[in-house]
Amino acid sequence: MSARPEILFPLFSELESLSGVGAKTAKAFAALRIDAPRDLLFSLPYAGIDRKFRASISEVEPGQVATVEVEVLSHHPGRNKQAPYRVIVRDALTDFTLVYFHAQPAWLLDKLPVGAKRVVSGKVESFDGHFQMAHPDFLVAPKDVGQIPDFEPVYGLTAGVTSKLMIRAIREVLTRAPALKEWVDPELKKQEHWPDWIDALRSAHAPVGPDDVSPNSPARRRLAYDELFAHQLTLALARSQLRKGHGQVSLATGVLQTKVLNALPYSPTNAQSRAIEEISADMAAGARMNRLLQGDVGAGKTLVALMALLIAVEAGGQGVMMAPTEILARQHLAGIRPLAEHAGVVVEILTGRDKGAERRRKLDALANGDIQILVGTHAVFQSDVIFQNLRLSAVDEQHRFGVAQRMLLGEKGNASDVLVMTATPIPRSLSLAQYGDMDISVLDEKPPGRRPIQTVLISSNRLDEVVSRLRAVIKDGAQAYWVCPLVDESEVMDLTAAEERFKHLRAALGETSVGLVHGQMPSQEKDAAMQSFQNGEIQVLVATTVIEVGVDVPNATIMVIEGAEHFGLAQLHQLRGRVGRGQAASTCVLLYRAPLTSGGENRLKTIRDTEDGFVIAEADLAMRGAGDLIGTAQSGLPNFWIADLEHQAGLMAIAQKDARVLLGQDPKLETARGRAARVLLWLMRQDQAIRLISVG
Repeated sequence: MSARPEILFPLFSELESLSGVGAKTAKAFAALRIDAPRDLLFSLPYAGIDRKFRASISEVEPGQVATVEVEVLSHHPGRNKQAPYRVIVRDALTDFTLVYFHAQPAWLLDKLPVGAKRVVSGKVESFDGHFQMAHPDFLVAPKDVGQIPDFEPVYGLTAGVTSKLMIRAIREVLTRAPALKEWVDPELKKQEHWPDWIDALRSAHAPVGPDDVSPNSPARRRLAYDELFAHQLTLALARSQLRKGHGQVSLATGVLQTKVLNALPYSPTNAQSRAIEEISADMAAGARMNRLLQGDVGAGKTLVALMALLIAVEAGGQGVMMAPTEILARQHLAGIRPLAEHAGVVVEILTGRDKGAERRRKLDALANGDIQILVGTHAVFQSDVIFQNLRLSAVDEQHRFGVAQRMLLGEKGNASDVLVMTATPIPRSLSLAQYGDMDISVLDEKPPGRRPIQTVLISSNRLDEVVSRLRAVIKDGAQAYWVCPLVDESEVMDLTAAEERFKHLRAALGETSVGLVHGQMPSQEKDAAMQSFQNGEIQVLVATTVIEVGVDVPNATIMVIEGAEHFGLAQLHQLRGRVGRGQAASTCVLLYRAPLTSGGENRLKTIRDTEDGFVIAEADLAMRGAGDLIGTAQSGLPNFWIADLEHQAGLMAIAQKDARVLLGQDPKLETARGRAARVLLWLMRQDQAIRLISVG
């Protein structure tokens, strides 16, 4: 593997090589993720303080900062050590007080002699109608006024790292930072009026006004783009590596697909037809397909996946459909098998439950090619599961695989194509950050015949009305989910809440009508409870959020979500999607406890007013920000230093396109711009990408 370029050595040396930084300070910096001088460069100020000179503090509102020249009028020590020390001063228009706590009188008399002129800068407060400034940030003689910046950058700090230390360390690193050759496409750079990399850093660390700390300043957009470009280059390299693995040409004949489509009571939506065409073209191309099928709850992903699996069978091979849980695998089987039978295609299921002779029989049939489509849990990836000719792996990955797992997945079949499905609508900028190595098909229409779900907000003090309404509708044969609130993110307390509600509803609706399912149950019990709900043996299923994922009970027409204000938008949307799957009209009741916070109210109103998952996802991004939206830790979403996916979303798409174009023209990054991009990958610590080029 190639080594880090020498030009970057000064940025990756020890932090202790900076003046004034010892082992203890280096440890303090580590709390800010700062381990090398390079990290200081990317720790940009998040705000700035306006310290422009003013004639009088009466020119600013209380709470703002003022910088004024004053004459010292008198000193008033506190009556005891606890009382504040006050110095009365006068600016051009008014008298005010400088306030010091735990003061050293001798120091103050020396710094502020009566009759002297001084310049002070600090936050102005109003107390009993009088202006005051407690502990000014700056106190200098008029000749030293140059020490006070007009606009002072504000950095994220931690115990042991002061603003002065941060600014001093960053200044020193800026003197070491080399000018690097340009990796940005020259046309783009010109069009965006972006500075060179080193100038962008200098400018971002020396803002002269609020516009310079906004995500839209040219310097910040340039630096954010660099970060996104490096990330997309890594994903594009992973993608080209996967495609280089010899793919198979799977040509669709359309024979089996037509039989299935003719058996459907409806026609596919335009979005479904478009996705099927995209998948068909990928599978025929001979390069490995690596595609994400993204569709809202009820957008008809299963039909698209079945068509893709049938292409594999039409081409003389096999397909596998993998789901995260056994209950979901069985549900896929129930959805796929009756349709596949119209085309004479053999579908079988394999889960951890298959043992002994039964398992052996299935494995033999699979190896002989007698099973054409296999549905299962991750059990289908055990080493003794051998396909005769696996051409497509479809994964219903309710919670996302990272890039690494996706690459492993592709290794099971000799170069089988990979289709990953997600029911979580993701804003475009985030889907590119997370799935930038994949091509994306989006299902953004609902199949015909899907009835809208009526969503209502009801205060929890009307709980009894909701229960009596429930009693009436289950008499008529309807079924309902009752999802219990999230309690302090503690599963034990969530469980207590669910058990309490379960007892209460059994007392109100009858012993045999109500079932309970929660995350602490052994999976067999959970499946059994779900099964009896699916079979209509119980009318109301009380649950913690374990039912969020994929369960299909067409007869369930009511979803009650208790403590709805504690749930995120995406979760509310997923939960609501459990109803409205049959012919009858469905309702989602959001029970909330008043008074609502403004955030809680916004979330509930958003859910009430739209069923479009993509609209909800964009609203969620705006309300919560990217990090919270998909829980960075488990999602494989990178932790960006500068890029802000809410405010700079458009840059991600540009970065993805540029990365793919550059690799298309220069797969080994050997041209001048390619070599500059290699330096960028080292700078951004994208070691995985560098390994892929070296291997490539």
